Amino acid sequence: MRLKTFAKASILVASLVLASCGDKKPENAQQDEKPTTDKKQETAQSRKNEKLSNPQEPNEVTEKSEEIITKPTEYSAKKTIESGNASSKDTAASSAVEPLDQFRASVVPENMTVAEKKKRFKALLVPAVESVYAELTQQYQEVSQLISDQSNPSKLEKMRVSYKAKTNDDLLTAVKPHPKSIALAQAAMESAWGTSRFFREANNIFGVWSFDKNEPRIAAGEKRGKKTIWVKKYPTIQAAVKDYYRVLARGDAFVEFRKLKMKENSPYELVKKLDRYSEKGDEYGKELSAMIRFNKFEKYD
Repeated sequence: MRLKTFAKASILVASLVLASCGDKKPENAQQDEKPTTDKKQETAQSRKNEKLSNPQEPNEVTEKSEEIITKPTEYSAKKTIESGNASSKDTAASSAVEPLDQFRASVVPENMTVAEKKKRFKALLVPAVESVYAELTQQYQEVSQLISDQSNPSKLEKMRVSYKAKTNDDLLTAVKPHPKSIALAQAAMESAWGTSRFFREANNIFGVWSFDKNEPRIAAGEKRGKKTIWVKKYPTIQAAVKDYYRVLARGDAFVEFRKLKMKENSPYELVKKLDRYSEKGDEYGKELSAMIRFNKFEKYD
């Protein structure tokens, strides 16, 4: 009788021990669950990205829009370069440029991966940048020939006025296009890879401001004091790219940039002279360098 009672007690104790062990997880077990995204936080961040963040006020000049043309980048460099977390597979997948008719600036698909976002950006921007660059290169060669031949002084005079150039040398410096890699890097940074509201609603990929009430434009998401900030609205992406090149070719803020591009083709050196494009100053050039290097934009030069 005692043996039976002892056996039953042993079985009961063993069952309790096994049940207790089954409820515990090994101390070194890794958690597979990933934290879910806070929807409210995500929405707030999205709204924040539509706002300007204390852009530098332009000086009192005749054409203010060509002095300081953009807000500081709406999106942090780490988030915009975005790429630091992209796998090599993602990077390779995003390298191909899809036909333009596959995408529209006004439509941003939801839940895009990094690779998909870059693919869309390149499909929309690369053809426009290459087309404008080719057009400006041809113009540069023509101006160079006109200066050499002195065959059409009246045309040169008109172009000097158009580009705010005092001399023919200044004109030649103005019309020479800078590397495409810089244009692509700035477009990606200023628009968070083509997802900003300015790009969706106005084809404004570079965040160029407007100071002319008679030109097409849209209001920014917030005011500077009581003053509304406006950005230009373009009919096409190509028109936006062409205007961006023209702004850098004429603006007093970019004189040193223009001088350097006559002697230097390296985008990594040239971006150091774009400190006045954003209130970030020297840091802006460093971010552009990182953008170009990581995304291998120099392959388009």
